Amino acid sequence: MKILAIMLIAALNNAAFAAIPSLPDPADAVFTGGNIYTVSEKQPRAEAIAVKGGKIVFVGTTAGAKAHIGSGTRVIELNGATVVPGLTDSHYHLMGVGLREVNLNLEGTTTLESFLAKVKERVDKTAPGKWVTGRGWIETFWKPQAFPTRQDLDRISPNNPVLLTRADGHASVANTAALKVAGIEKTTADPFGGEILRDKATGEATGMLIDAAQGIVRRHVPGMTEAERADALRLGIQRTLSLGWTQVHTAGGSFADAELYKKALANERAKLRIYHVPHGPGESANRLIREGAAVGSHDGKFTMRGIKVVLDGALGSRGAALLEKYSDEDTTGLLTAKPEEVRPMLIGALRNGLQVQTHAIGDRANRIILDLYEEAFKAVPPEQRKIKDPRWRVEHAQIVTDEDIARFKKLNVIASMQPSHAIGDLFFAPSRLGQKRLAGAYAWQKFLRSGTIIAGGSDAPVERGEPMIEFYAAVARKSLTGESGPGWHPEQAVSRQEALKMFTIWPAYAAFEEDLRGSIEVGKYADLTVLSADIMTIRESDILKTKCVMTVVGGEIAYDGR
Repeated sequence: MKILAIMLIAALNNAAFAAIPSLPDPADAVFTGGNIYTVSEKQPRAEAIAVKGGKIVFVGTTAGAKAHIGSGTRVIELNGATVVPGLTDSHYHLMGVGLREVNLNLEGTTTLESFLAKVKERVDKTAPGKWVTGRGWIETFWKPQAFPTRQDLDRISPNNPVLLTRADGHASVANTAALKVAGIEKTTADPFGGEILRDKATGEATGMLIDAAQGIVRRHVPGMTEAERADALRLGIQRTLSLGWTQVHTAGGSFADAELYKKALANERAKLRIYHVPHGPGESANRLIREGAAVGSHDGKFTMRGIKVVLDGALGSRGAALLEKYSDEDTTGLLTAKPEEVRPMLIGALRNGLQVQTHAIGDRANRIILDLYEEAFKAVPPEQRKIKDPRWRVEHAQIVTDEDIARFKKLNVIASMQPSHAIGDLFFAPSRLGQKRLAGAYAWQKFLRSGTIIAGGSDAPVERGEPMIEFYAAVARKSLTGESGPGWHPEQAVSRQEALKMFTIWPAYAAFEEDLRGSIEVGKYADLTVLSADIMTIRESDILKTKCVMTVVGGEIAYDGR
């Protein structure tokens, strides 16, 4: 009887203890007191987040987060700051951003005279015979809107070879000294995918080099040392994190870039997530097809699983490939890659589970790449693919016919677009395209209504690369000073909820990572962007005044601007 009593008491005690829920392990960090937009339909808003092992373990109220605080937990008081899922730039030239920090930056030169004055300042500090290079000028805000010439540069630099790249990277101007070094003469033929602009009266080179023609001069510019490249990368990563980006998709590069990124992630513990995409067709693409994708190395911060194709040029330099002639020039633009070389690469990529991202700005380029994608999808059915849903992308998709916008959804192709391009380009796009074609230009709502998602980006250093400029451009579709104009099609602006998805969950999907990041949910990486104002409710103009307060990657504070 006594034994039965003891057993009964033990059983009751066990039942009682079992009824008490076990407390969670203390979190590494708790972010509390925030205005949190999760981008999760299940729980759209929250006040606090608990993080352990780089991942989110709790999302909810400040009171609920207290259960996750232990003696070793770091508690970060947000004081009402707005938190969104870690922002991603889906089209970013990371090395270019770093180089912009160390080279001659010609952004903001609003006249030819100010452009030349800035170049002269650098020339005066450079030893005779040494190269002067820079990037960032754009003539569309100058009066008159005319490309600079070699004669303009000769006046300020008769002895130093000069090569200055337009903001879009698709055109450069060289002085006479640089043209001589490169051997460009009156009879020099245009390369495939490029053009040496010439004086219509004399046939002499003006100094302007479009797309592939830039390479004729660029190959003579002394290269950077590995240490200089590493320093530029470090500066680029610092700037990127300070703006609130937690991941970037590098739109083109090489295996050498990949090694540099991995070295920074390993040795310097750089905290930025990098989704790297080497150029193709060519050896880099062939190597990636042979070796296969590298996914989630360096604690989930490095992935290389895509190939970047550049199919045409840019609208500003009239290199974008159009179905009909430009309204202001007797040209339809140009192709910078040969379809017959792209086709076999697409087949290899599809069979081996690689994503393809193709730069296509003009409506002709967009149609051609959709045709090529469709051919590849038919040639390699899903059962013959390493990944059935390849999630191929078109980068920019700036001018697209309604017929081809519908094909994006039909083919499950992602539109990777940069809102700031619209609010800059629409100052000159009417003259390049005419009013009729503007109906299919930067057509964000048309894509969304068709069922196609948009992975948002900036194309930095073509643009500033600032997330608040991109968010503003997407929702306002006005210039940075609030201007609009005929043909700007304000109805193509997106809602703030859509804009937030463009820089969070949709880029995550475009990188096959929607289960890992892109929203603030338990089990996902603790990637957070903390902002100084509530961008979901403030006035449009105040979005541009909003600053990044903190950038968190994998639960670690990668930038603290408090």
